[in-house]
Amino acid sequence: MAILPELILLTGAFAFFVLSLFRQLDQVQLKNTAVCFGFLTFLGALISVRSEATLFFGSYQVDFYSQLFKLMIGFGLAVAMVFGRHLKDVDESIRPEYFMFLFLSTLGLTLLVSAVELVTIFISLELSSFAIYLLVPMRSDARGRRFQMEAGIKYILFGVMATGFMLFGMSYLFGLTGTTYLNEIVAGLRNAPEAAVVFAVVMVMAGFFFKMAVFPMHFWVPDVYQGAANETSGFIATVPKLAAVALLIRIISLSSDSTTIIYLLMFLALCSMFYGNLSALVQTDIKRMLGFSGIAHAGFIMLGLLTMDPAGYGIAIYYICGYVMMNMACFLVICNVSREGENLAIEDLKGLHKRQPVLALILALSLFALGGIPPFVGFMGKFMLLTGTLQAGGTENLIYLIVVILAAVNTAIAIFYYLSVVKAAYTSDADEELPPITVDGLNQAVGIGLVVLMLIMGSLPDTFVALADSAVKTMLLP
Repeated sequence: MAILPELILLTGAFAFFVLSLFRQLDQVQLKNTAVCFGFLTFLGALISVRSEATLFFGSYQVDFYSQLFKLMIGFGLAVAMVFGRHLKDVDESIRPEYFMFLFLSTLGLTLLVSAVELVTIFISLELSSFAIYLLVPMRSDARGRRFQMEAGIKYILFGVMATGFMLFGMSYLFGLTGTTYLNEIVAGLRNAPEAAVVFAVVMVMAGFFFKMAVFPMHFWVPDVYQGAANETSGFIATVPKLAAVALLIRIISLSSDSTTIIYLLMFLALCSMFYGNLSALVQTDIKRMLGFSGIAHAGFIMLGLLTMDPAGYGIAIYYICGYVMMNMACFLVICNVSREGENLAIEDLKGLHKRQPVLALILALSLFALGGIPPFVGFMGKFMLLTGTLQAGGTENLIYLIVVILAAVNTAIAIFYYLSVVKAAYTSDADEELPPITVDGLNQAVGIGLVVLMLIMGSLPDTFVALADSAVKTMLLP
């Protein structure tokens, strides 16, 4: 029961491996199988959410903290399977392999959030990463496009570089403490030189900054989002970031009393916000815009982590869960509006309110949430992150106040480019008459459900933050 989600994902990956051996496949059954395994993963995570166990000689910890993240990973996979099951821009001949690597990557992410030992963390991270690397170039080149190959090469090169930094930091942690178990590393670092501790922890965090698209490990984001198929981009933009936050909280806890790391995280948070938001202002491709937007949101999540406090960690978890829902809803619209899986420019959304009113509403409300407009989860998340950062620094700490003010300025910048997309969808008509967009009932129901969840999380933040707080307290780290 404790590892039920992992077993379901492993079974799904094996099932698609077997299906890949057959040349003639019923595409409808293949899609339905993917959706079923996606929902089974979510259901398995829900059933085992309160399970507790210690496996593999203490290197794998199943507790409420890890299971809560697995629940969100399962939720993200299930939603991705709904709007991504058609795979409009992936050849039918390789769709079984596509789903196999997708489930393997998700398996690596679920292993990652339970890993409490350095070697286990590394193996889990590589399993999730290399499976995703292979998904990017699987986009069809039937229309003469080859930029997915460039995107795939950039993705793997940046990923290998980030892994190198992480391994270098892990070697330092082992050298300083003589152990690879995180709970033992915490005790061992208490007597270690602060400079060595800071260097090691920052190097390890670099691997997860890459996953979360934090400055300066963000350069791959816009090109990969644009080059990958829409369904692939939707997955990359959301689910891996859950595992990245889970591990960053564990790693940052190793040096909870280091002011050097706190100021470094502040600097990276502000750089991520300004770089992401200012770059998003000039984008015409909506996936590139969402990519730069994701870099900015990663900066906001860092505000919760730099508090070095369980309450701040809980707010960061709340925010990343809301971010996954907001982004998933946007990519659901993109995948349904794109007729043949092509990339969409913001101009392509003109007249969407006439062609498909439900999708236009889902897109508008999701962008309102991303922009931090009440009463959605994006507003409450940003508000609590800013107030939590201010409280962590105290009223006399000018640096924290400056960070909060600059973060608030970035919120205003972000609203501008989000509303420009809403304007295109609602106040502009297409240059030529376009046919109505047909959306199946399942996609509409999932999109509306995501919007409702954003409203509920924004209206009842205390309930969800308290749940996240209780999960953080179960971590076996001092």
